[in-house]
Amino acid sequence: MPRFHCPQPLIAGAVVDLPEAVAHHLHVVRRQPGDELVLFNGEGGQVRARLVEIGKRRASAEVLAHDAVEAELPFSLTLAQGLPEGSKMDWIVEKAVELGVAGIVPLAARRSVVRLSGERADKRLGHWQGVVVSASEQCGRNRLAEVAPVQDFERWIAAPSTAQRILLSPRADASLAQWVAATPAQDACLLVGPEGGWSDEEEAAAIAAGALPLSMGPRVLRTETAGLAALAILAAGWGGI
Repeated sequence: MPRFHCPQPLIAGAVVDLPEAVAHHLHVVRRQPGDELVLFNGEGGQVRARLVEIGKRRASAEVLAHDAVEAELPFSLTLAQGLPEGSKMDWIVEKAVELGVAGIVPLAARRSVVRLSGERADKRLGHWQGVVVSASEQCGRNRLAEVAPVQDFERWIAAPSTAQRILLSPRADASLAQWVAATPAQDACLLVGPEGGWSDEEEAAAIAAGALPLSMGPRVLRTETAGLAALAILAAGWGGI
């Protein structure tokens, strides 16, 4: 049964207008009135619904029943990602959502090739939020991960955090896998550098702010691989898979 994000109240018995993009998709795949689908609004749970009307750009559905099912991790994980080049960030956002991340913070690091600001940064943020919606529809999550605006690394790391920050670095002595095995589940924030990694000054600033430096093993992973592998290790080690 197809799943779609519908950001409005979903009350049993109500007939709701579906977002234009959803209506267009349903029209393209030739769904008909009477067909059932699943809707979620990001506030928790999902609902079964039945198509009432459908056109090229407009569709409505009757909400049938609420299902309190959730697919969230039992702890909160945030991915603080040094901005990579090209479309790598789209891939990272999509896969991080599938792995259960609760928040994504794009960071402008010293070695980031891409520089985003102003209107361009706003457009990219909106695009990434759209990637979150699509990934959530596909993977069965009913709560949307939050994507923060692009932030300067030095300002961001200086702000306090209630979650344990983990600095992924090939220069760290301790390994993430060993730390996870010896540590109770908790909220955590993974810091992943851009293609060139974190600078010495950035690593020092992170550690001074309380970040724990950990490695991913003897192999140096690409920026689009490191964070996702780390998320999988945390989820598997702490009971989220």
